[in-house]
Amino acid sequence: MPLKNIWLFLFAFLNVSLSHAAPVPLIFDTDIGNDVDDVLALGLIHNLQSRGACELLAVTLTNDTPKAAAFVDAVNTFYGRGTIPIGAVRGGVRQGEGKFLKMADAKDNGNVRYPHDLKSSDDAPDATKLLRQVLSAQKDGSVVIVQVGFSSNLARLLDSPADEFSPLNGRDLIKQKVKLLSLMAGAFTNIGNDTRYKEYNVIKDIPAAQKVAANWPTPLVWSGFEIGIAVPYQVQSIERDYEYVAHHPIKESYYLYEPPPHERPTWDLTSVLYAVLPDRGYFDLSEAGSIKVENDGFTTWTRQDGGAHRYLKVNANQIARVREAFTWLCSEAPAKPKP
Repeated sequence: MPLKNIWLFLFAFLNVSLSHAAPVPLIFDTDIGNDVDDVLALGLIHNLQSRGACELLAVTLTNDTPKAAAFVDAVNTFYGRGTIPIGAVRGGVRQGEGKFLKMADAKDNGNVRYPHDLKSSDDAPDATKLLRQVLSAQKDGSVVIVQVGFSSNLARLLDSPADEFSPLNGRDLIKQKVKLLSLMAGAFTNIGNDTRYKEYNVIKDIPAAQKVAANWPTPLVWSGFEIGIAVPYQVQSIERDYEYVAHHPIKESYYLYEPPPHERPTWDLTSVLYAVLPDRGYFDLSEAGSIKVENDGFTTWTRQDGGAHRYLKVNANQIARVREAFTWLCSEAPAKPKP
């Protein structure tokens, strides 16, 4: 079989295979604006949804900056899903606008480049309230939450009282509705010569990370800093695979953050891929255990029979598979969502 036909066969097989299981109900909690991997991860979610693998219920923001919500709404609209609710943290970690959130204001010949309705995070609902509203409407034990930013929103959700959406407090609501928390946080191998590497998402809100690690009532799977480093996004894809439109938010964000030829680590994408396709062998898991966030932000794992915490591991063969999956799944042309 010619090589071209082999690739077409593999692509068709991947497309069919992702549609067998029921879509995973997904909440994406992100500090978008700080690094471009959040944008790649959001695009990955949309294309997985177009394949029938997941359903994005809401996006909640932990980067407390006005343009974050407008940017996310612009990306969602680009993929044909501008009605997905977006919640913003109040009084959270404020990291500024970064290098690419300004794209929400971009115009071409007086026309908005990336249309969107939500103009500011100030106009978005409170993230904790939105999380409670969305969770209360879902089937018990069905929702997967992907946290790829700070733990601020989920810590507040844990502490939230009963309200008009649910008579349950936050911890009990999570226990009833959430199946899994897949989070990009921490580090579980040495990073270079640093034996106590303190990962960014953790150290920006250490008390919140400690609360989530200690009190979250469902299984947690952590993607450590070392995993995203191991599977950088292929630069050829950024340069060539997004040319089906004049302006693409993923490619433009990538160039604004740091122009190629660099290959950006895929930290946040790894948590999304595991959350939606946990049984496809893209990653291995550690033994069951308990992960603790120390007062300086360092994360420690202790083996524990029946423990709720595991972390991702990846070998050389899996690295190749994951990089190829990201290339295909991030760069697909947007498809209109099914009614």
